[in-house]
Amino acid sequence: MARRLRMEYPGACYHVINRGNYRADVFGTEGAKAAFEACLFEACGKSGWVLHAFVIMRNHYHLAVETPEGNLGLGMQWLQATFANRFNRLRAERGHLFQGRYQALLVETESALGPVCQYIHLNPARAGIVPVVRLGEYRHGSYWYLRQPKARPGFLNLQTALEDAGGLPDALAGWKRYAAYLEWAMAESPVGRNRSYVSLSTGWALGSSDYRARLIQEHEPAAEPRAWGREGAREIRAARWADTLARCLRRLGKCSADARADRKGAAWKAAIALRLKLTTQADNRWLAVQLHMGRPEAVSFYTSRLRRSRPDQDPDYQRLITIF
Repeated sequence: MARRLRMEYPGACYHVINRGNYRADVFGTEGAKAAFEACLFEACGKSGWVLHAFVIMRNHYHLAVETPEGNLGLGMQWLQATFANRFNRLRAERGHLFQGRYQALLVETESALGPVCQYIHLNPARAGIVPVVRLGEYRHGSYWYLRQPKARPGFLNLQTALEDAGGLPDALAGWKRYAAYLEWAMAESPVGRNRSYVSLSTGWALGSSDYRARLIQEHEPAAEPRAWGREGAREIRAARWADTLARCLRRLGKCSADARADRKGAAWKAAIALRLKLTTQADNRWLAVQLHMGRPEAVSFYTSRLRRSRPDQDPDYQRLITIF
C-alpha cells in the first residue's frame, strides 16, 4: 500500500500522535519521558514550531503543534530518529521504537485547537494515572508548565488552552480557574466524554466543514487518497461532485430549490445525473439525494431511459456537454 502523504503548508496546525512499537512502554520510566521532552523541545527550537500542548504517556505521546514554516515532516523525522538513536544507544539496543508512522490530524485554529489542548491536558486523568484534581502534578506535559512560567520555553503557548477555557488570564487567578475548568470538562464537557474524546484523535482534519472544504480547495494538487486518507478522500470526491453539479445546474438555469420542487423524473434531472455518472464517480445514492430523485434505483431507471432515447438529441444534455 502506498504511504500516506503529509499535508503541509505554512501555518498548519496538527494533532500529532504516536505509540511505542507493539504498544510497548517506550516512555515507561521518568528518565525516558524527560529525555523525549528534551528532544521535543530541541525539535521545536530547530523547526520554529509553536507548541500549544503536549503530554508524554507510558506508551504514546500527543502534540498540538503549529508549523509556521510548513515543515512538520522534517521536524518529526528529526525528533523521532534522534530520540530513537539516543534511547537505543543508552540501552545498547537496536530496532524501531515507534509504531509505524506518526498520526497527524490537521486542526482548525479557530474552532478545534483549543479542544485539542484540553484533550491533551486531560489525558493522564482519563488514563487513571492521576485524579483530575491533581492533574497539575503530572510532570511530563504542558499543563505542568502552566504554574511554572519561568521554566516555559518560548515556543510553548499555553494561552491557547486558557483562551478556550473562557479567556482566562495567564496568572494565578487564571490558573486556578483553569484547574476548575478541567475538573468540569472531565465530567461534563465534550472533551471529557468518550465519543467526543475519541473523535479528537481520528479522521484527517479536526474543525468545521468549511475548514475542510477550504483545505480541499486550496490544496487541490495534493488532493488524492494517498494525501488525505480514506475519510478525507471520500470528502474530496464529494466536494468535486458538488462542484460539478453546481456547474450543471447553472448551465440549465436551475438551482437546488428547483430540484426539490420539480418531479423526481424531470428530464433535466436525468440529464444532469447522466452527465455526472459519465464524467465523475458520483454514485446513485448521492445523486438521488442531491437531485431529489427518490430512491437510488430511480436514478438508474431515469438515466437508462435517457440513454435509450439518444442523449445526443436531448437539448438539456447537449447543453451540459459544453461545460466539460
